[in-house]
Amino acid sequence: MNHSPKELTPSNVPVSERSATEIPLGKSVQYPAGYDAGLLFPIPRSGARLELGLGTAALPFIGWDLWNAYEMSWLNPKGLPQVAILRVIVPCTSPNIIESKSFKLYLNGFNQTHFNSQAEVLACLQRDLSEAAQEAVQVEILDPQDFASERIEECQGINLDQQDIEVTHYSPTPNLLGLRISSDTSPGTPGNIITEAVFSRLLKSNCPVTQQPDWACVQIQYTGHAIDHASLLQYIVSFRMHNGFHENCVERMFMDISERCKPQALSIYARYTRRGGLDINPWRATEGMSAPVLTRSARQ
Repeated sequence: MNHSPKELTPSNVPVSERSATEIPLGKSVQYPAGYDAGLLFPIPRSGARLELGLGTAALPFIGWDLWNAYEMSWLNPKGLPQVAILRVIVPCTSPNIIESKSFKLYLNGFNQTHFNSQAEVLACLQRDLSEAAQEAVQVEILDPQDFASERIEECQGINLDQQDIEVTHYSPTPNLLGLRISSDTSPGTPGNIITEAVFSRLLKSNCPVTQQPDWACVQIQYTGHAIDHASLLQYIVSFRMHNGFHENCVERMFMDISERCKPQALSIYARYTRRGGLDINPWRATEGMSAPVLTRSARQ
């Protein structure tokens, strides 16, 4: 490789010595000339979690953040460009998330950097991303011959968006959430426990720094008393003007639904559309819930 990743430069001083003023979001930045691990900007999860009442106690959920990077490229020893799809899974227990624009800039630094092998690229990514997240992350590189096997699948379950409802709230409003009311005793009434999957393509939130829109399809699976579909859709739409990172929005949803509807089991998976060649897909669930299949939707 034609770089020295162990050398400290002004942009890759230790995370503890960097301030929030260095965050690249919302700023004009220079396109990186080459590899620079210091371009990665970690953001502690603790701040947003404290707002949700999640302090130092054990997290009430399991999960991860899936990153797909569709503009992954580097040079082989002869200078010939290589392309791939990068898949990164960051555990929700990691102290930090990685700010998305810094992630994009970091990956752009690979474009004109020579690597001896794909294994060397993988090891470099594994080291740098784990250091930024402060926990080991999973990294996978998909070669072009694997592209055809990548599946496009939509979210599964009942489509909440087909309801004809009135919406008046555009900031997160948990008291919209409620259980389904019925006078009979058939499955789905408050007196019965059901298992169902629902989804909505109407989730939108905004970047907390740039206020640019972030679009997603969110899939919710739960076991418990039946949640009223109209109220659930109104709640999802209420994020429309909310400023929050993808990961924070999903955790807020998990906490609100858990508190208001008290399901026995809950899984929330948001599949955000890509920006700058990256999409972010946070998943949060109660212990024992199965992880989502790693597919993407047509919008991604």
